[in-house]
Amino acid sequence: MEVCVDSVESAINAERGGAGRIELCSSLLEGGTTPSMGVLQVVKQCVQIPVFVMIRPRGGDFLYSDREVEVMKADIHLAKLYGADGLVFGALTEDGHIDKELCMSLVAFDMVHDPMAALETLLTLGFERVLTSGCDGSALEGLPLIKRLIDQAKGRIVVMPGGGITDRNLQRILEGSGATEFHCSARSARDSGMKFRNSSVVMGASLSSSEYSIKVTDVTQVRTLTAIAKNILV
Repeated sequence: MEVCVDSVESAINAERGGAGRIELCSSLLEGGTTPSMGVLQVVKQCVQIPVFVMIRPRGGDFLYSDREVEVMKADIHLAKLYGADGLVFGALTEDGHIDKELCMSLVAFDMVHDPMAALETLLTLGFERVLTSGCDGSALEGLPLIKRLIDQAKGRIVVMPGGGITDRNLQRILEGSGATEFHCSARSARDSGMKFRNSSVVMGASLSSSEYSIKVTDVTQVRTLTAIAKNILV
C-alpha cells in the first residue's frame, strides 16, 4: 500500500496505519506537486518506510518548458541529497506520448494517447512501476483498462491502481484487476487548533477548503485498507 501525503503529520499517520511506502508531494488539490526539501528532510527523520518524492513543478499538463525541466532536474538533485528513496514524475510530448528523454516515473501515464503502447515504452526504459487510474476519473471507473494493462504486463512491471480508492471499493478493484499494489490518500479532515479565527480572510481561492479544516492521512483508514488488501492478497 502506497499512501500519498503532503505533510509530516500525514506521513507519520501513514506509517502508523501500516502503509508500505509514501509518495511525498505538495498541493494534493492540484494532483500533487514537488514538496519542499524541508518537508522531505523532516519526514525522513520521522518514518522508516520508503519515501518516494514527486517531481512536478506545477499543476496542469505534463508538457514542460526548458526552464521547468531545469527546475525538475534541480529538485531531483536535492531530493536525492535529502534522502529520497525514489522519484515519481512524468513528462509527455505535445501529442500525448511519453517523453522518453525526461520520463523517470509515471505521474503522466493517465494522459497518454495510447496506454498499451506507453506501457511497453516504460518497460524498455527500465521502469519498475506505473501508477494509473485506468486513464479515467477513478480507478474504479478505469478498472477494465487497469486489468488489461496488468494482463499485458505479465509481471514485467508493477501496474498500481490509484485514484479514488476507499474501503468501499478496494476489494472490487483488487479482485477485478489482479493488482498486487495500490495507491491512495486515505485522508480525513481534522479541526485546526486555532482559537482565534478571522473568517473574513481567505488564504486561497474562494472555493478552497477552510483554513481551519486540515486534511491529513487517517491512521484508521490506512489500517482498514491494509487489512482489506491483506485478506485479498494473502
